[in-house]
Formats: sequence, C-alpha cells, structure tokens
Amino acid sequence: MIFRNETTVSGFLLKWYSGNHELQILHAFLFLVMYLLALTGNFIIITITTLNQHLESPMYFFLKHLSLLDFFFISVTVPQSIENSLMDNDYISYGQCILQVFFFTSLAWAEVAILTVMSYVHYVAICFPLHYEVIMDPRNCKWPVIAVWLNGSISGILYTTVTFSIAFCKDKVIHQFFCDVPQVVKLSCSNDDLQVIEVAAFMTVVTFAYLISIGLSYIHIFSTVLRIPSAEGRSKVFSTCLPHLVVVSFFLSTGVCAYLKPTSDNPSAFDLMLCIFYKVILSTLNPIIYSLRNEAMKQALRNLLLGGEFIDLKKCVVLLVAVQLYTCKFLILEFL
Repeated sequence: MIFRNETTVSGFLLKWYSGNHELQILHAFLFLVMYLLALTGNFIIITITTLNQHLESPMYFFLKHLSLLDFFFISVTVPQSIENSLMDNDYISYGQCILQVFFFTSLAWAEVAILTVMSYVHYVAICFPLHYEVIMDPRNCKWPVIAVWLNGSISGILYTTVTFSIAFCKDKVIHQFFCDVPQVVKLSCSNDDLQVIEVAAFMTVVTFAYLISIGLSYIHIFSTVLRIPSAEGRSKVFSTCLPHLVVVSFFLSTGVCAYLKPTSDNPSAFDLMLCIFYKVILSTLNPIIYSLRNEAMKQALRNLLLGGEFIDLKKCVVLLVAVQLYTCKFLILEFL
C-alpha cells in the first residue's frame, strides 16, 4: 500500500474495506454507477426547473437548489473513494481531508436547511392557499436560498476549524471511505476534542429545531388535508407532499443514526451501509423520489424531450455526458 509511512506525518489512511482487490474493484464500479446516476438525475431536475416556464413556482425553485446541493454533495467524497479503490491506495492527504470535511458538512447542513424551507412552502401552499402568492412572492425566494447557503458555509467553517485545531495522538486511520468528522475526532488526544463536542452538541440542537419545525408543518398539513372532502383533492396534495416527506425522513433518520451512535474502531457492515445510504444512495434516489409521483415534473420532461426546447436540453445532456465520460476516462487512466 503506497504512502503508508507518510501518513504518520501528513495524511490519513482510509481503512473501511478489506484488502481484497476484487472487492475494491467492485466497490469502485458500484460507486461509479451510483455517482453517474446521481449526476444525471439531479442534472435533469436542474435543467427542467430552469427551462420550463410552468415550473417557476417557489417549490420548484427550492427543488432546483436541493438538486444542486445533492449534485455537489455526492461529488465531495465519491470520486476520491473510486480513485483510491482503483489505485489500491487508501491514503488521503491532510489538505484533501480538510476540504472533504468542510464541503461535506457545509452541504449537509445546507440540505437540512433547504428541506426545512421546503416544508414551510408546502405548509403555506396547503394551509393558506389564498395568501400563498403574497407570502411566497417569487421575488423574495432568493433570500431564503442565500440564508441556506450561508447557514451551510458557516457550519462548515465552524466544524472544520474546531476539528483540525485538535492534536492527533493516535494512528491516523479512519474507518470510513472519506474523512468523516467523528472518525477524525476519535484520533485526537484526550480532552482535546471538547470543543468539537460542544459544536456538535450545538448543531444537534439546531438539527432537532429543524426537525421540530418540519414536524409541526406536516402536522398542520395533514390536519388540513384530512378535512378536504374530495378524494381527488387529497390525492393531489399527497402526491406533492409525500416525496418531500420521504426525502426528509430518509435524510434525517439515517444522518441522526450515523452521527449520534458511538464511533467504533471496527465498524460493522450495518454501520458502513448506513453511511453509504446517507452519503451516496440518497443523492441518487432524491431525483427519482421527486419525479415518480409528480405529474408536473414528468410532463415537463416530456415537453422538453418532444417540444421546441429539446435542442436546449440536448446541448445540456451532451455536456453532462461529456463530463461523465471524462470522469470515467480519468479514473481508468489513473487505474492503468
């Protein structure tokens, strides 16, 4: 394994899989497939919510930014993991680790924030339909988005600063496929991680505040929906809200489980699968979840493929395919 001796000074070892080379190739292949699916799905949502004039409501505006977050979220860790597996190299430099922690925590907190904003938009649309246009003026939607990205950036800076201000006394071995904050903190000297624990506790309280806000929104939404006399009307509302509720449930439940459980030097297969689901699979599933029951999204995609805007979409798809082919080519050349 290359760079092993250098990690004691300048980097970390990512030891989350066995030394079996065939399993490493399988891992790289599966991660590459999920990565390309996530890029494609989120790119399609970004494209149709940008080009289709019928999808200019606040909900689709925020959905576009959620897809942007997922697009970047999966790109922070997965390409590096694929390259490490293909190169049979579990080393990651100190600088790369800092960048991973910063971008991962920033995007994760921004995603929690935008999911909370989207739940509020659903609440206003269903519980106060007559005031929706006034409360959710499209001209003011940029301010919640700016707040979401600022929230993520500040959280990322805070987490990264306290995490890498500690002294590392143990072997720099991280039992994950990327620089996970709990695993990095576990390498610290005794009592050096108190600041990290304080920041983590504060952010946990903030997360539960987001969770309570989302829960209250959906309590009001469901109580309003159940009073709708028409079965067709209830079905239409549920088709709009259920995808968001599924995404929120998956994201927060797996995230809470992954970060509140004790960190182990020998994580189980369940721990690793939970981490992969939270950090890789959800970014791939989100576009599917939002598209399956959303007739407006499916109709917009059909219009783009069959209508006059097909040329614009074709150019975007060609660009995306070119990026994906370049990614595959780079990884294959690195492997060879």
